[in-house]
Amino acid sequence: MPNTFLTKEGYAKLQEELDFLRGTRRSEIAERLREAAFGEDLVENAEYEAAKNEQAFIEGRIKDLEGLLATARIIESTSNGDTIQLGTKVVIQESGSKDNEEYFIVGPAEAMPAEGKISNESPLGKALMNHKAGDQVEVQAPDGSFKVKIIEVA
Repeated sequence: MPNTFLTKEGYAKLQEELDFLRGTRRSEIAERLREAAFGEDLVENAEYEAAKNEQAFIEGRIKDLEGLLATARIIESTSNGDTIQLGTKVVIQESGSKDNEEYFIVGPAEAMPAEGKISNESPLGKALMNHKAGDQVEVQAPDGSFKVKIIEVA
């Protein structure tokens, strides 16, 4: 199984979610199942069926999280400053734009583009990897290609 690259914060967040699901959510679902089992005929009990489906979803998520955390490799923020790697913050400017955009390069498991965390496996992340400030790179995205200039690597 391949390594899962996570920051310390990402690891802690996933571990917190796993602990919550194993403890609180499992207990809540078990209680819902007990309550639903006592009302009606189980064959036609929609609440019981919904609780069983939610239980299956939660158990699947627990299994996924356990796998991610078992193969986790913690990445440190790289402050060698030169080359973009996992754990690097980067400021870029898209061709034709005057606005700078700041991103933090992370593994796929903790990517959240809306929060400025992009995966090293995303089109933009992949294009930026191993480049330096001042470089211009071409990004091959599903909607077509575009160019970005690397303004700063931190």
